[in-house]
Amino acid sequence: MTPTASDNSAKSAKRQSGNPATQAKIDLTVKQQREQQKQQKLAEYQRQLAKRRRSKLTWWIVGGAAAVAVIALVAASIIFAPPSAPTYSAGGDGTAIEGVETFSNETQHVEGTVDYPQNPPAGGPHNQYWLNCGVYDQPQQNENAVHSLEHGAVWVTYDATQVTGDELATLKSYLPSTYVILSPYEGLPSPIVLSAWNAQLQLQSADDERIPTFFEEYWRNQNVPEPNATCSGAIDGPGKQS
Repeated sequence: MTPTASDNSAKSAKRQSGNPATQAKIDLTVKQQREQQKQQKLAEYQRQLAKRRRSKLTWWIVGGAAAVAVIALVAASIIFAPPSAPTYSAGGDGTAIEGVETFSNETQHVEGTVDYPQNPPAGGPHNQYWLNCGVYDQPQQNENAVHSLEHGAVWVTYDATQVTGDELATLKSYLPSTYVILSPYEGLPSPIVLSAWNAQLQLQSADDERIPTFFEEYWRNQNVPEPNATCSGAIDGPGKQS
């Protein structure tokens, strides 16, 4: 059915008021509603924006704190980490060291104890099982330690009644990470004795400048009977610390 003019007039009457004052109120109400909706949307946007900012700030704080913690941990590990072991050139070049005595010892394996010509021994007959290299706080069996010398290790022995505290710490600071034995020894001819296969140096103090020179010359020396043989995997003596 086609709408008539009277129908259109009726719809128009529903949209508008015939009274100008009333119509003005209606228009104002609509504007107020729109403005209110606009303000509500703006307020919601501002809330969302503030929430995002708080979230970013939280992440910045958490991330910053984590970064500070990591930096502090790294710094602490550097500051409090034990100093790294010194390194020496394996083999030696024949440098003469004042005070070093050299010997000519046999190399066979034996059972039982051996009466060694040097004190402590610097080579000679020895047990078939070597002493694992490391730091010991108790005296070690000669026959096992000598086998370690045969593999190129240096045996650092000290009088525990004379070498203590800071001096012992100084002595330890010269030790490489492997192929070395440190242990107390009773009846030494001097407070400290360094022994390698067929070579020995007696010392009065851990501050002696010949200590690193001895290591440089005799540590993992290639003139030993069994150069480059392992210094682990056999016997741990009593009192092993590391």
